[in-house]
Amino acid sequence: MASFLDARAHHGRWLLRIEDIDTPRVVPGADQIILSQLQQLGMRWDGDIIWQSQRLSRYADIFELLDKQDLIYGCACTRQEIASNALQAGLLGEDGERPYAGTCRAGIAAGRSPRAWRVKMPDAGYSFTDRWVGARTQNVAQAVGDMIVKRADGLFAYQLVVVVDDHDQQVTDIVRGQDLLSSTARQHQLARMLGFAPPRMMHVPLVLDSDGRKLSKKNHAQAIDMHNPIKSLQRAWAALGFDVLPVNTVNDFWDAAVAAWRQRFTIR
Repeated sequence: MASFLDARAHHGRWLLRIEDIDTPRVVPGADQIILSQLQQLGMRWDGDIIWQSQRLSRYADIFELLDKQDLIYGCACTRQEIASNALQAGLLGEDGERPYAGTCRAGIAAGRSPRAWRVKMPDAGYSFTDRWVGARTQNVAQAVGDMIVKRADGLFAYQLVVVVDDHDQQVTDIVRGQDLLSSTARQHQLARMLGFAPPRMMHVPLVLDSDGRKLSKKNHAQAIDMHNPIKSLQRAWAALGFDVLPVNTVNDFWDAAVAAWRQRFTIR
């Protein structure tokens, strides 16, 4: 809702992307359910839909480009080794993340093979201003370490593909949940490595259950009530910090909500 409102309030285009790069976790038919629900809620996207699973050759080209610039190296470390090395070095990133200590940056130990491929992150602070949260600074090399761009199973990593997708779709503004706030600095730094202009960011608060957990399939959250679209829209609107709108139709809801959003979040 927040991204749709922001695009409409600023006369932009609202783009729809199906992020199905993690193919082993894809539920068949889930994308069609998403499309149907968006339409029932009156959220019409602009342009063609992009499926990440159909763009593997593009991601391979970018991977090769980074490799030719000597920005990628193979890593043989397991998750347990990474956590153990970070613990021994006293490293602790945001949200309890254990930063990668750069164990394989100078080469893989004899007798071991790459499990994943990492990109060399610059050891410097990166700053940006989030339209909701405000000023943020992160040294990705210290907080995260060299991040994975290709996984052990051969799949390209989410952090790589979204940067490529944003550039190819000419995205100027991203509006998403605050659970992805800590990913912004690494994505922007990767974009700069590729010569891409990083987009403006807005990270909105998450909707949580009574135990403080993010609403998700993992936490067994209930599905959106599609029998009463207005009720569902009003609940989401209230979660973004707005008062209930005195409307009876989906079209009237969006007209009023876009006007209210434009008044509060005008880009200057």
